[in-house]
Amino acid sequence: MEVRSEGIQVRCDKFSGPVIPRTRLRIWFIRVCSSIVLWTCLVQLVTVSELWHSHLISGITNGIYHIAQVQLPIQEDNGVYQSPPAFLPRRNYTSNGFLRVSCNGGLNQMRAAICDMVSVARFLNLTLVVPELDKTSFWADPSNFEDIFDVKHFIDSLRDEVRIVKRVPKKFNGKRGYSTLEMPPVSWSNEKYYLEQALKFTPQIENLGHKLIQMLHEKGPFVALHLRYEMDMLAFSGCTHGCTDKEAEELKQLRYAFPWWKEKEIISEERRSQGLCPLTPEEAALVLRALGFGRETQIYIAAGEIYGGERRLAQLRSVYPRIVKKETLLTWDELRQFQNHSSQMAALDFMVSVASNAFVPTYDGNMAKLVEGHRRYSGFKKTILLDRKKVVELVDMHQNGTLSWIQFADAVRVVHERRIAQPTRRRVILDKPKEEDYFYANPHECLCEETNCDDLLGPHNSSKVSS
Repeated sequence: MEVRSEGIQVRCDKFSGPVIPRTRLRIWFIRVCSSIVLWTCLVQLVTVSELWHSHLISGITNGIYHIAQVQLPIQEDNGVYQSPPAFLPRRNYTSNGFLRVSCNGGLNQMRAAICDMVSVARFLNLTLVVPELDKTSFWADPSNFEDIFDVKHFIDSLRDEVRIVKRVPKKFNGKRGYSTLEMPPVSWSNEKYYLEQALKFTPQIENLGHKLIQMLHEKGPFVALHLRYEMDMLAFSGCTHGCTDKEAEELKQLRYAFPWWKEKEIISEERRSQGLCPLTPEEAALVLRALGFGRETQIYIAAGEIYGGERRLAQLRSVYPRIVKKETLLTWDELRQFQNHSSQMAALDFMVSVASNAFVPTYDGNMAKLVEGHRRYSGFKKTILLDRKKVVELVDMHQNGTLSWIQFADAVRVVHERRIAQPTRRRVILDKPKEEDYFYANPHECLCEETNCDDLLGPHNSSKVSS
């Protein structure tokens, strides 16, 4: 008789022996042949499974991997297209454990922290778990890592440096006897970060950011003004210049509401005179005009909600009517997925700021420093680093009549003649790392990898970098 099962054919021949009733004999034959069929199927499945795993799946996986690595070529400023480098082979090492990271602060503060922790994981031979992002800051942004960054790119692009997993395997949880050591990280680490970095925004953010950049460039050159005159920054720094008494009290109450903001009683004017306050929109308008930016200049405000709203933007808008923001360039439907997610909105501003013809930060926070570093790495694009201490001194002198407009404008230009992010060596103080130049703002070690540092940083370099 023949028994067929799933394409496998087994023949069972009759044999001679004691006389057995036909019904029982038939049942016996069926059972024997079925057993043979099942065992044969099992052996075949095991064999096929091994072949499938070792050849077919690996072949398909490799094919998918190579397809995934096909990226659009990068267009350089000179019009030449250059393909991005392929990912390097995986690093082969024995992991000493898992490193879980919880980042706090705004988007760019968290980005810098993630880069530092990649270095820590690399040096200690640890497996890095995809970091957790802060959800308890002033903005209360519920975004997870995968909402902002391309997780696959993050894992693949660092494969030659560190092993990264999305989560700690269940077998290593506390219930199974494994303990977790919690400790704050050591600050001021310095690992490579720029251009071909592992932190790549999600396709949704990248696509919308590129659309914003294209829309701006179609209207001509533009200045990205990082106007850090936002409620959280003013409350944190204690800066209330230009605010009403009611606004000043509101900012003070907010400062007291966050226990981890250590300073509570702050004298605003004293802080401002020391250059420790972000410039107000009115001060920014005067400085931009003094630096030679004409009325026709397109200004992109890279910031969240300006404290005081349109009332505080009135003077800036009267001087520069071509002021735009992401909220005015994009439709509500385009921005809807990013609403109430301040880190994702900040990512759009970051992309636009890096691509701008000129970048002017009014405060030297994390975003300003990271944008400055990216722009240095991309050929020293025009970035004007304002001397806020000198600026507020000159602004006050002009407004009280001590300096005429011409004198004020000349003084502002002289002060910033050598503050346009020209090539310069980073100041390193071995025993005082907090006082040295911020690595991410001026990664001159990376800039000199394929160029003679003496040629790049020599005296022939001009401070005037064309836009």
